[in-house]
Amino acid sequence: MATKKPAKKLTKKPARAAARSTAQKKSSARKSLARKGAKTAAKPSARKKLASKGRAPAHVKRARPKQRIAISHYRNEDFKADGLRTYAHYRDLGIADASNGLAQAHVIRLIGPCNPSEVSKLHFHDVDFQMVYVLKGWVKTYMEGQGETTMRQGSAWTQPPKIKHLIMDYSDDVELLEVILPAEFKTVELAV
Repeated sequence: MATKKPAKKLTKKPARAAARSTAQKKSSARKSLARKGAKTAAKPSARKKLASKGRAPAHVKRARPKQRIAISHYRNEDFKADGLRTYAHYRDLGIADASNGLAQAHVIRLIGPCNPSEVSKLHFHDVDFQMVYVLKGWVKTYMEGQGETTMRQGSAWTQPPKIKHLIMDYSDDVELLEVILPAEFKTVELAV
């Protein structure tokens, strides 16, 4: 019988130790899950706090004005001296009306010969976007940060909002396509 008691005690001790070990593992696993759960639970509440402070969601889709199709066929009589520059004639392509003011596009004929005292005035436009494409001839421009550049037929460039620029010279036959957003904008001439 002496051999049976130690055998029973030996089996009970490892069984208790194994039970304790399993319980400890389960407990640490529960704690780990609880910690992870606390972390994930904290994130949504933090986001809710940001949202409750009146901040707009990152991707808010703005309502766009209703647009319609604009078709403009070439007619020489559509070039008019009613635009921004007195030394230019403009052919409106109907984009401003069709886009409800979202954008404008026109073809500009600069009337030669170039008179630098009239033409070469440093200025900027308060726009969101401006792009120019040379349809015919050439134009020499100055843009802040870019310097002087001669643009020829097929050349295109963008002018970032409020960039200071001026026209230095142009050919007698130059025609430019200009696209600007929005259709209505402010031009500011700068004293040199």
